[in-house]
Amino acid sequence: MAKRIQFRAHGGPEVLEYVDYQPAEPGPQQVRVSNKAIGLNFIDTYFRSGLYAPPALPSGLGAEGAGVVEAVGSAVTRFKVGDRVAYGSGPLGAYSDVHVLPEANLVRLPDAISFEQAAGVMLKGLTVQYLLRQTYELQGGETVLFHAAAGGVGSLACQWAKALGVKLIGTVSSPEKAAIAKALGAWETIDYSHEDVARRVLELTGGKKCPVVYDGVGKDTWLTSLDCLAPRGLMVSFGNASGAVDGVNLGILSAKGSLYVTRPTLASYANNAENLQRMADDLFGMIASGKLKIEIGQRFALVDAAKAHIELSARRTTGSTVLLP
Repeated sequence: MAKRIQFRAHGGPEVLEYVDYQPAEPGPQQVRVSNKAIGLNFIDTYFRSGLYAPPALPSGLGAEGAGVVEAVGSAVTRFKVGDRVAYGSGPLGAYSDVHVLPEANLVRLPDAISFEQAAGVMLKGLTVQYLLRQTYELQGGETVLFHAAAGGVGSLACQWAKALGVKLIGTVSSPEKAAIAKALGAWETIDYSHEDVARRVLELTGGKKCPVVYDGVGKDTWLTSLDCLAPRGLMVSFGNASGAVDGVNLGILSAKGSLYVTRPTLASYANNAENLQRMADDLFGMIASGKLKIEIGQRFALVDAAKAHIELSARRTTGSTVLLP
């Protein structure tokens, strides 16, 4: 028998149970992974609380982890028992000793990357990969705006942008977060709690504004982001931390300079096994070279997942948090 975290009803961290369970045998195109480290993400609290609906209850939790292949299905061709692997897109159930996943959801994990690093970076790191290298392929020399620059995704974007020779202006909510973003590689920061973001972007760019704005905040920053874009600039709305952007009149894009807008998701970029592995190789290469440093700020035993959720929701965590089976 193995152990896992599950929940039978929606609610607070107290609904999480540490239970015995019998792992399934992998189907023809599935792989069973012995987890060595499991990633903790804010979206996990949404499934637990009921904001997002899991397929059925009782349900496992978590979609990100890294470990060693324990068993493979009859039609699996890319992996064998003993391979080091990582995953970042589910299915739910990563909070467990072992997890069964589709072969297409797994990537090879090079020896240079630890299990903890992989579990702490897959989801956020692949997001930064597609944002900076695909949605708008930064060449170096650009000045760009990235909201929430000291957050999980933003902290990686600051480092990656600097490595590319890009001047990243990061928005933050406090002097402490400004210091974090600057230390990670942000060129400049804007504290939106008391500074006019659009006016500061105009000043910092000498009136040119930015060719691209990366906005994971959503509703609260939508108009500000548009005001920071140069004519024919690209608005990349990749998240909705403050609520979804809705009721948009497309005429506003014309009025503000023939702007472009996209609402990308990781699933649309990592849409097959080959693209997923290519993106992961780019990410792992940045980590192995030292250009991208992954901070594991907290480690919790799997049995203490509820405690980890309490700390995460109270904003008392820094960097990445991992659960250890």
